[in-house]
Order: sequence, then C-alpha cells, then structure tokens
Amino acid sequence: MTKVTLDREAFKALASDTRLEILHTLDGKRMSLTEISHATNLNKATLHEHLTKLLEANLVKRKDRKGHKWVYYTLSWKGESLLHPENTKIVVMFSIAFSTLLAGIIQMFLYAKGTIQSSINTFIQEDSVLTKGATDTNESIPSMINSTNAIDGGQYIVRSGDNGIQVIYQDPILLYASIACFTIFLVVLAISIWRLWENKTPRL
Repeated sequence: MTKVTLDREAFKALASDTRLEILHTLDGKRMSLTEISHATNLNKATLHEHLTKLLEANLVKRKDRKGHKWVYYTLSWKGESLLHPENTKIVVMFSIAFSTLLAGIIQMFLYAKGTIQSSINTFIQEDSVLTKGATDTNESIPSMINSTNAIDGGQYIVRSGDNGIQVIYQDPILLYASIACFTIFLVVLAISIWRLWENKTPRL
C-alpha cells in the first residue's frame, strides 16, 4: 500500500466528515461553489468555510479565470493522492517506463551509428572476416566497400565517402542493451496501465 504523508493542517481538514464529502465530490471534477453546494446540500457560507480549510491544507486548488466571474475548485495532487494513493506509484512507474524507452532509443542509435575505427589501413580481408596486420590494403580495401563482416560477435562495416574509406564497428552490446530496454519498457508500461485501470475507484 502506498503511503501518503499528511501534515497537521491536513489532519485537521480531514477531521470533518463534511470536508471528506467535499473531497469525494471534487474527485475528477472541476466545480464552482454553486455546483458543490448543490451536490453536497450545503449553503454557500458553510461550504466556503470548509473549502477555506481544505485550501489551507493544500488538498484543494482554487482556479480563477481572467474575464470570468466564476471560481472553480479542483483536487490538488495531495488531495488526489488521498483518494487514490496508488497514483504516485503509477506516475513513478510511467516515468520509469518512458525513461527505459528513451535509453533504448539512444542505445539503438549508437549501435546503428557505430564507432569509426582510426587505424583503417591495418585491416585486410581474409576468408570474409576482417583481421588486423595488413601493410598493403590498396587491393583488399576496395573489395570490402559496403560489405559487412562479423568479428567477435560485432560487425565491421566498410564504407566509402567523401573523406575516403571508413571502417565502422557496431558493438553488439549496444544492440542487446536496447532490446533489454524496450522489453522493460513494454512490461512496466503494461503494469502501469493495468494499475491505473484498477485504481479508478476513489479510496480513502
């Protein structure tokens, strides 16, 4: 069960059944003083006193719109956490999910980009595998352009460009890390959506 920390003002505000009823009335809604009065059968003067207590405890927010005479009240994050204590955990889970998604995208980008090797002239082609130790690459390098060769689980890609020939290494660890991040993202996202669906009923 998720814990919700309450200060002294919040405890005082929650000591009244009427104020608890107001919180439930505002759950998921934005209401004016008149609308709350009709829903709770309280006169506006009494309702205003209770709302003042809830505002002081930061359980309710007051929204004034410029050019409009009506004032609306909604639950604050603190008030929503009281009625739905799982909300905080769900928000954290969604944050973790999208953080892992971002990490997976970055890892996939780094894998696709690869690392440019500085010692281009020390590679030769032998049995379709790039190996080090060549001194004469004038004939072997052109034959490897735009080809992909596996070595130590990774890939060396030879490309030609305006700056000459580049040998790019794609680290498989980055690929595996991105797959792991995408998997974690899907699992945590599914759990978060399920918890959000299960947490629709107001609680206190």
